[in-house]
Amino acid sequence: MNSELLIPLLTAAVISGTPILYATLGEIITEKAGVLNLGVEGVMMMGCFCAFITAQLTGQPWLAFLAAGLAGLCTASLHGLVCLVFQGNQVVSGLALTIFGTGLANYLGTPYIGLAAPGFSPLPIPGLAELPFLGPVFFNHDPLVYLSYLLPGCLWLVFRHSRFGLGLRAVGQSPAAVLAAGLNATAYRWGGILIGGFFMGLGGAYLSLAYTHLWTNNLSAGRGWIAVALVIFAFWRPGRAVFGAYLFGGIMALQLRLQAGGTTLPSSLLLMLPYALTVAVLLFSSWQRGTQAPAALGTNIEPSS
Repeated sequence: MNSELLIPLLTAAVISGTPILYATLGEIITEKAGVLNLGVEGVMMMGCFCAFITAQLTGQPWLAFLAAGLAGLCTASLHGLVCLVFQGNQVVSGLALTIFGTGLANYLGTPYIGLAAPGFSPLPIPGLAELPFLGPVFFNHDPLVYLSYLLPGCLWLVFRHSRFGLGLRAVGQSPAAVLAAGLNATAYRWGGILIGGFFMGLGGAYLSLAYTHLWTNNLSAGRGWIAVALVIFAFWRPGRAVFGAYLFGGIMALQLRLQAGGTTLPSSLLLMLPYALTVAVLLFSSWQRGTQAPAALGTNIEPSS
């Protein structure tokens, strides 16, 4: 494949992969704390709608971006309420959150279908954007893409070198050990759920503020489920999540280009590609060794812990 075809595809992979990356990082934070949240799709949709409506009402994309994060945080707090306060099943709660968030966002957003809102436009980085090959692929995007470049490294530093990050990882491995050290395991889990939900909401914001600039129902289109699978593929490592997000973004971009190019392949087969890759990724990850999830993932702890 020559560069004239490869560069646009890789550029589209970065754009398509950015919302998945935000959501994947949010789920990594949540699962590092030992909480499984299958409601990523619903959280993203609520962030997506709140970003759109805030941008349309205020004309301020950055304010809308922040509103989406807060909407994701509030939506994820319902998961925390069920799992941490009422000791509910984390899988059931997450599935219910997906249904709730997706349904509510679609219901509230129906009157706005097809309407546009102010958002983010490409902002080339002087000097870097002119680099051969790398420039158009990585440095000719909107500010939200550039922000996503920084987040994996920042999260790695937090997990490895901050008191909060070490405590978060510890409660995901052994809540009893955290309690014995005199720390509040439940508080750390709340932190993981809320901060993770904030990141998921930012992923939804990207879809309505940068990816489309308009509202349509089901805008997340299954990206939340892909993010859940990518956490396993990334082995709960933020750096590896970048590769996975761009890989899936590339597959999504490829199937859209194949459809636009008039391929003879059935459209249903092309639409299936990202999800077939999801299954393949899970199979690949299951064959790896030494890549286990946090030991206490999905296990409830007492509210007083």
